[in-house]
Amino acid sequence: MGRTVKTRFAPSPTGHLHVGGARTALFNWLYARKVGGAFLLRIEDTDRARHVEGAVEKIVADLSWLGIDWDEGYRVGGPNEPYEQSKRLDIYSEYVRRLLEAERAYYAFETPAELEMVRKQAEADKRQVRYPRPAATPT
Repeated sequence: MGRTVKTRFAPSPTGHLHVGGARTALFNWLYARKVGGAFLLRIEDTDRARHVEGAVEKIVADLSWLGIDWDEGYRVGGPNEPYEQSKRLDIYSEYVRRLLEAERAYYAFETPAELEMVRKQAEADKRQVRYPRPAATPT
């Protein structure tokens, strides 16, 4: 039994659609159309600190101007609604709860500055950055 190809574009509404995003959307849309698949538009709007009011509508208008339409997703709907990630936070919270309960995830207590130090040290030592797992429990 064959599977249908589904590609997607998931912009963050942090400003205008840039050429790299337009290229990604176009390539994914063209591939989906070529193989008889579906193209999905999902809005990655969970970064509230960088969210730009009106950016979603501008991105949608730019995609439409480029002739890119979508079969599933923002404003179109589909089987995996909602397609605005900020409206899925309850779903994500439930999965986080399950992962924590199953001990497949853990809380981290490092500050961004501490994690940056780990990254810089790994870079200086020319080794892969690894999360300092022993710090995963509060002291």
